[in-house]
Amino acid sequence: MSYEAKLVADYARRFLPLANAHLPQEYYYKSLPLCVLDAVYSIGVKYSGTKAVVERYCNEYKLQKYRIDHTELPPKEDQESIIQFINKCESLGSDKMAGEIYCNRQRTSTRSGILKAEAVLLFAKGIRDHGGDFLQDVPILINNNRFHRAIKNIPGQSSGISLQYFWMLSGSNDFVKPDRMVTRFLQSALGRAVTINEIQGLAVSACGLLNAEFKHLTPRLLDYEIWKYQSKKVAS
Repeated sequence: MSYEAKLVADYARRFLPLANAHLPQEYYYKSLPLCVLDAVYSIGVKYSGTKAVVERYCNEYKLQKYRIDHTELPPKEDQESIIQFINKCESLGSDKMAGEIYCNRQRTSTRSGILKAEAVLLFAKGIRDHGGDFLQDVPILINNNRFHRAIKNIPGQSSGISLQYFWMLSGSNDFVKPDRMVTRFLQSALGRAVTINEIQGLAVSACGLLNAEFKHLTPRLLDYEIWKYQSKKVAS
């Protein structure tokens, strides 16, 4: 792993603007339900569609998307709680949430998938059932294996990609999103196929090597710079 981590680090140093790396506003949502929406809706699609879902939801319920202070979590009384979010979703129903609020009827997978609107509700219920309600509660969920299993049991969520991304959106610097963008980057760096189970370890190890030069770099920030780089390659 150490040799391959060095290859990844060298590749990142060569192609990514690490000295000026910084996170966008999406990593500073004002409430936990927005992290759930983004984490579920972003899988397998262009991110512009995901941003539109979050925008529509916030506009409908007159919610502020992002917190102004990136260094501290907003007070709980200023956040929308998971329980409030669940009540809205259950009151309207997942089908109407998908069609009338999110204006997005994507499913979690083409085979045996469910509406992403339903997956969002189930994800939120999983958070509630394991003691989470606000951004401040995320640390109690990270090492809760029962919570992990509950989320991965949602149809279309077994890979754990949404869960990894949820940790990142809700404030953890220690995770990467093992999606196709990161996979392609690592495969180019190593010259071989990379499995989803290898991605976290490779990225974290490479980040550790890069920290000697780029003190501010975290796995989450490295992931974002990889995503930007690969997205431009796809678009070109």
